Amino acid sequence: MSAGSTPLIFVHGYWHGSWCWSEVIARVAAKGRPAVAVDLAGHGLRAGRPQCLTRRPFAPEAVATEVSPVAGVNLDQAGDLLVSQIREVGQGGPVTVVAHSMGGAVLTRAAQLAPELVAHAVYLTAFMPPSGVPAIACVQMPENAGELVAPSLRADPAAIGALRLDIASDEPAYRQQLRDAFFGDVDPAVADAALMLLSPDAPAGIALGATTLTHDGWGSVPRTYVTCARDMAIRPALQQKFISDADAAFPDNPTSVVALDSSHSPFLSMPGQVADIVAKLD
Repeated sequence: MSAGSTPLIFVHGYWHGSWCWSEVIARVAAKGRPAVAVDLAGHGLRAGRPQCLTRRPFAPEAVATEVSPVAGVNLDQAGDLLVSQIREVGQGGPVTVVAHSMGGAVLTRAAQLAPELVAHAVYLTAFMPPSGVPAIACVQMPENAGELVAPSLRADPAAIGALRLDIASDEPAYRQQLRDAFFGDVDPAVADAALMLLSPDAPAGIALGATTLTHDGWGSVPRTYVTCARDMAIRPALQQKFISDADAAFPDNPTSVVALDSSHSPFLSMPGQVADIVAKLD
């Protein structure tokens, strides 16, 4: 199969940034496909870091109480920003958008707002919530039992407005839990580097927002879901539920499914395979 023709936009998930796609983009570019990664609202160059994690002397009680600098970021803002990024990259024409993890909820909103700009929506072990259901509700579904992200949070999201990780922690067990949650099959040196690049706070408002899906909106956009069999952040049963719920709601536009035997971050553990998958899609 030849490479697709539309530009590719890569959207990261919670705590990550455009940096996480560098290995995939290099390989996609080598195939001659235009590609760019963007930062979500409240992430990457738009992130805010709480003072409590770097203040000296360290005050551990502040980790659980300091209101996040990204507490005001919500799904409306994230969706509008992604639409503007898609429009800029595609110069008004359609693009193929690849979203990971919580980036999927933002892609869903953007595709509902501007379906004419999304040639193909690709969910790489991403949240693909049903109509009117916030992503946070999906996190708590029985199909997601055993996930390691919620146990890693260091504060009540309702109190600080964000999902906070202590990425600077020197507790061996906690750091291993973060590795297992996100980077289970990633080279340990790369996983440690990636952990230090994470933003500690992810805006709770993105997961709290919901999108009403319509047949002429998101339901009209071709979609592919890439499952990851060893994911400890979005469990395989929840990935399958996303697919079955979408196909039940929009049976005339079924989801194409591709399977990877990877952890939550195949863009780091198997970037060549991810590039091969997405480069073929229009």
